[in-house]
Amino acid sequence: MKVTINDKIIEVPQGTTVLKAARSAGFEIPTLCDHEALVPYGGCRLCLVEVQGARTLQPSCTLPVNDGMVVKTESEKISQARKFVLTLLFSERNHFCPYCQVSGGDCELQNSALAEGMGNWPLSPNWQRYPVDASHEYFIIDHNRCILCRRCVRACGELVGNFTLGFEERGAKSFLVADFGVPMGESTCVSCGTCTQVCPTGAIIDRASAYRGKAKDVEHHNTICLGCSVGCGIDVLTRNNTIDRIEGDWSAAVNGGVICKLGRFLPVNEKRERVNTPLVRRGDNLQPATWDEALDEIASHLKPLVGKNGSGVAAMASTRLPAESLFAFKDLFTRGFGSEMVTATEEGVTTGLVGALADELGKPFEDYLGSVQSADCILNIGVNLADNHQVVGFFVKRILPSGVKLVTIDPEANPLDGQAEISLHPQFGSDFELIAGLSAAVVKLGLAKKTASLPVENDLALAVEKTGLTAESIESVAVLLASAKRPAIVFGKGITAQSSNKALKALVEFAGLIGATLISTKGQANSVTAAQYHLDKPLLVNGHQAAVIMMADEKPTKRLIQKLENVPFLVVQSSYTSQLTATADVVLPAANWSEQEGHYVNLEGRVQLANQSIEPQEQVWSAEATLAALAARMGMSIEGDWESELKKRTPAVAIA
Repeated sequence: MKVTINDKIIEVPQGTTVLKAARSAGFEIPTLCDHEALVPYGGCRLCLVEVQGARTLQPSCTLPVNDGMVVKTESEKISQARKFVLTLLFSERNHFCPYCQVSGGDCELQNSALAEGMGNWPLSPNWQRYPVDASHEYFIIDHNRCILCRRCVRACGELVGNFTLGFEERGAKSFLVADFGVPMGESTCVSCGTCTQVCPTGAIIDRASAYRGKAKDVEHHNTICLGCSVGCGIDVLTRNNTIDRIEGDWSAAVNGGVICKLGRFLPVNEKRERVNTPLVRRGDNLQPATWDEALDEIASHLKPLVGKNGSGVAAMASTRLPAESLFAFKDLFTRGFGSEMVTATEEGVTTGLVGALADELGKPFEDYLGSVQSADCILNIGVNLADNHQVVGFFVKRILPSGVKLVTIDPEANPLDGQAEISLHPQFGSDFELIAGLSAAVVKLGLAKKTASLPVENDLALAVEKTGLTAESIESVAVLLASAKRPAIVFGKGITAQSSNKALKALVEFAGLIGATLISTKGQANSVTAAQYHLDKPLLVNGHQAAVIMMADEKPTKRLIQKLENVPFLVVQSSYTSQLTATADVVLPAANWSEQEGHYVNLEGRVQLANQSIEPQEQVWSAEATLAALAARMGMSIEGDWESELKKRTPAVAIA
């Protein structure tokens, strides 16, 4: 459609709002309630414009363009209206700008007022006291600075699907509340922090970065979150080579700006002690050493073990490392040292069975995250999406109000049970029988979209016996899923951590019968890459004389520490001290997630680049640099290409 804005003729698609059309033409219109990631609301009335033929000023954020529309975004009438709106906003609460942490360029309310030439309050505030809620661990709500724009409320519902925030009372008495008026720290808040990012004023502020300085003065680093295998796009804000705060990247293809506590708050609030220099055991104590001394110590112990396999070197690397590092690690220890005990920290728990089935089928069988967001019925089995891979849980929760049906299957109570159409709680260890029973029910009821490849005559009766569920409840789930037009199945460790792939195969069979897409919530950031490199087997330390563990910034488990406690010579590269580094013979400092660069493959097969945000200390090396130095000390080389090696194995989900 052709529209004229400030005498400039532009063309925009039908349905475009006047606000977006104006911005595309280079004309900025001030807003407070509008946000790019939210549905237009039209609440603040700051974005008013003149439309030829209209009797009154119109809100540009909700007004769609018409062909031939003529719009003015600046005039005396518009300016007076904006000043009036801003005057009322300033008068309603206690906006003492000099004392606010977002004053001086970061506050959208203040910036809008200054843009209109306002330097004072035309109306005096009502001086009513408003409380400050400091009960939350990660952020503070100052009701004195709230302008009732409802961005936080809408974001909590529209983007996260949590619906913790809301408003009570009406008009000037409107008041932001959590749940039914409980303190934020005691509410159903999941600490994703989306509200802190969308708030246009200083009403919701992040504890860690408050009063450090202006956000307009920080450096921005667009990268990806390494908290799990979703691979969310994030913006790391740094100041003086330290992280100020982390925000979601609204333009990121994977998450569209939504991130969870694991990506936003936990990295900034990291309390562990860093390893800043190499350490070598001298007697009973670890003593500081140079890199040359540490590498010489390692080489002197490892050279006699080259090619000895079972009595040689066992090696393990973190699945939080970049693909480049994981490839170099695998090549050095499998080809260089000749070791067969080379794996990654997840030991195939989330990817071993999945990768083996992809090998067997000879093709990928999982889909993309978009299939979950476009589904009309979702089966959640073997994973708690409220606690693990939370952003996938947000994708599910936020579409439920539109009529999407959810089925949860979990032996224990699942936090999503309350939002599910049907919740089943079978006996532990009965996943295979239940899934086979669902397939049998679909066939029995004549709802199968293809012929079953396995006999299913007695599977429903066996499912009832093994699961402790009724035939009616199993059939109700089968009907709900098979009747959907776009069913999707999200599964996790409850299926992939089993000793055999019977349940996984049954799930793939069931998905085929009902025409559902499948996606598994892998493990850590690069678990897919580790699986593609065959770094997905259990760590078995049996007679090995040495072990090299590249933990990066991952926390070692008690199980891993116990496995390694009797190894004669232990090398650990880690960003942080731990019980594992305390027992090592050589400890090497490692770059953490923000200090390195490299590629990651997320759970839907998307290859993404993680950019470096922080410059590490001089003695802190990346895993890739450490491996190259160790190879040189051993007289070895690292050969091959990480990218081509990544695609040699059939992936469970297509890698692109």
